[in-house]
Amino acid sequence: MKLAGAVLLSCSLLVFDHAAANATSISGDSLTILRMRENTRDDQLFPLYEYLNLSASDTGSQGTISVQIGGWGRIDLGDRSSQRRSDGDIQYGFLSYRANKNNLQFNAGRQWIVEGVATERLDGLYLRTDLAAGFTAATFVGTPVTTDPNFEGGELMYGGRIAHTLPKYYSIGLSALRNESDAEGLREEEGVDVWLHPIPQLDISGRSSYNSLSNGWAEHAYTLSVTPMDALRLSASMQRISYRDYFYHVTTSALSLTNGILDPNEELWNVGGSVGFMPTKNINVALEYNRYEYEIAGNADYYGVTASFTTPTALTAGASFHRMDGDTGPLRYNQYRAWATQKFGPADLTLDFFDVDFDSSITGRTNTYSLAAAAGYNFNRSLRVAADVDYQRSTDFDNELRGLVKLSYAFGFGKEGQ
Repeated sequence: MKLAGAVLLSCSLLVFDHAAANATSISGDSLTILRMRENTRDDQLFPLYEYLNLSASDTGSQGTISVQIGGWGRIDLGDRSSQRRSDGDIQYGFLSYRANKNNLQFNAGRQWIVEGVATERLDGLYLRTDLAAGFTAATFVGTPVTTDPNFEGGELMYGGRIAHTLPKYYSIGLSALRNESDAEGLREEEGVDVWLHPIPQLDISGRSSYNSLSNGWAEHAYTLSVTPMDALRLSASMQRISYRDYFYHVTTSALSLTNGILDPNEELWNVGGSVGFMPTKNINVALEYNRYEYEIAGNADYYGVTASFTTPTALTAGASFHRMDGDTGPLRYNQYRAWATQKFGPADLTLDFFDVDFDSSITGRTNTYSLAAAAGYNFNRSLRVAADVDYQRSTDFDNELRGLVKLSYAFGFGKEGQ
């Protein structure tokens, strides 16, 4: 795979030279963020982040060749926010060809794969195309990209998806993937995804995935939405997750079944729904209900109401109340929120208040809240400066003040950048 990666890199550089010499468009965007906070050890943390995305493309009579690159970097200006004072990663970097016929797309390099049961970051190859009679097919192969060195990502991942679509009415897809190391399976999953739209007022979408290594269904998740009229929207959802099958192989400690936090014997059922109503074009009201049933942690009902409105003076405001009524103390509380955003030409100001009142004490506290204020200014369509300040009183902090300043800039040259 290392040799294959070197070949892909060489090919990418050669095509990039061609694209740069005949490019019709070059574009990109930059996001710079300075965060400011103090942790429980009284460390003064000032991590500076930079996120950069670049794209160069050349369009001809047969299709478009492009190079997409994106990455991030961090340097600590104060005390260390992690074990290393600086860090960074190439999030994606790939050569892409899109044909003018059959929606043909070919990518080579580091990229995100989103095909059925696969939602992965991969160093490898991806191919997708339309077939005859409404069928489409996609396939991928490569090495999984991991960010935690303590977890094995696997040496080879491959899979694909085939689907049949009637654009106005439905799409049904079948997908599969396998991730292996030394020919031993780390992950092996199959799945089905559906979208049904039999009439304009009805949408049904969902997915089911099966873990062949643990021999169990990992997830079922389906949503139904009905819009009998423009001012009324009804929705219902159902989700079932088996922790043993869903978190069978992960690449981060937060989701590991061996970290003592997630119980492999846990199962979750979630059934819920909502009713959204717009009595006028400026007012929106939504009623929500969700029933959570855990095999081990117990059950809980979460329900409430959210209301929001807008005014001709560019003011948007809202408030919500929700109740979590569960079997255990941490899952019994009232939740309140109120927010408002006002625009003043190129400037905007936002205030957001969030409060949770527990029925019983959680680490000696029955009430937690946060108050956030944000302000931004758009110098033009490409340049924006914004700042956030967030004050919190939580179960972990008596008083916590966080802030950030961010600068975003977009640029472009050529036909698309003009």
